[in-house]
Amino acid sequence: MKVMIVGSGGREHTLGWTLARSFEGRDFYFVPGNGGTITIGHNIEYINNYDDMTKFAKEKGIDLTVVGPEKPLVSGIVDKFREEGLRIFGPTREAAQLEGSKVFAKELMRDARVPTANFEVFDNFNGAKNYIEKIKCPFVIKADGLAGGKGVFVCVNVGEGVRALELVMLEKKFGSSGDKVVIEDCLTGQEVSVLALVSGDRVLPFLPSQDHKRIFDEDRGPNTGGMGAYSPVPFMRKGELVEVKEKIFLPTVKELLRRGIEYNGVLYAGLMITSRGPMVLEFNVRFGDPESQAIFPLLEDDFLELLFKTLDGELPDKINWSGKSAVAVVVASNGYPGHYETGFEIVIRDHPCILFHAGTRIEDRVLYTNGGRVLSVVGLGNNLMNAKEKAYSCIKKIKFSNMFFRNDIGDKGIKQIKRRV
Repeated sequence: MKVMIVGSGGREHTLGWTLARSFEGRDFYFVPGNGGTITIGHNIEYINNYDDMTKFAKEKGIDLTVVGPEKPLVSGIVDKFREEGLRIFGPTREAAQLEGSKVFAKELMRDARVPTANFEVFDNFNGAKNYIEKIKCPFVIKADGLAGGKGVFVCVNVGEGVRALELVMLEKKFGSSGDKVVIEDCLTGQEVSVLALVSGDRVLPFLPSQDHKRIFDEDRGPNTGGMGAYSPVPFMRKGELVEVKEKIFLPTVKELLRRGIEYNGVLYAGLMITSRGPMVLEFNVRFGDPESQAIFPLLEDDFLELLFKTLDGELPDKINWSGKSAVAVVVASNGYPGHYETGFEIVIRDHPCILFHAGTRIEDRVLYTNGGRVLSVVGLGNNLMNAKEKAYSCIKKIKFSNMFFRNDIGDKGIKQIKRRV
């Protein structure tokens, strides 16, 4: 069995690690991979377009390709592979608009009556500026297209809103992704990520997790790709997870089908648990990063079998989990998400945790930093407190220059547990 995984981050290392756990006879190719993926497969660094990828897949007899990042999905890699008769896990270009266009996603949610914040769409600066001068603060401004997780602005006053609109619509910080903006009400509550396997009109949710997007402790500073996550989420009741499936996932995929779009892959709902129940902040069309690093170490089922069953329309009734807790802490280069330096040697002493590599590379058998988010350190425990303690004890075994990490990953969940006691 040969599997190709597209991407180079911690998510892709996690996917490969999970796929490799249950059966040793699998051969893995990572395009392009990183310093961790090379320990479980082959890094293919010379391929940089879809024609070469499909050619490589045919030459190597790849049985399944799994796509990590959003950009290839939104730009149509799945459509290309299917045209060539190759099996690939992920939604088509049309279905991937759920992440590729905030406008598309919000309008679809409105039509499907999926709970989300009230919103308006603008394609010109003056119209958007006039609107925010009339509405209540705080409010949220979102660039329509992909912006690397940095196109969302929570504005506490009109001045911040005007500056965000200038960056997005006039200065074109995100290029054509800022041709349109969504302006919506600011929801309050606890943020939760719920991923689900989707096959047509069938949905199978994973364990919920909680991401930590801000760079500094206590959710301060600018947004990042994610500084850590934990799973499961103690404050999300089982009934709320059923509600997410029945009122969010199913209406969404059924509305897609009504429009002639069949969704097949993983669908990620970024939620706010409000006093009115779960409401959608955003949809993503791929596995979360760093949510995957916290979720997949808890999986007991054969992941490859789950992927094939999703593709074949044979989703099982449930997924089996270990019952443990996981805390994944991202160790980053100081300066991220702004300017940072790379090329520092990474020294890792013996530890009892799981390490997923992101911004790393190996040269002459030495491991170096090669990105903003460098490693995800995952601690497993019988409860959230033990998992957090284990993760942070393992971080002490890792050394490189300009190393940075948050100290409070998991604390929101731990506080909820202590309140119950």
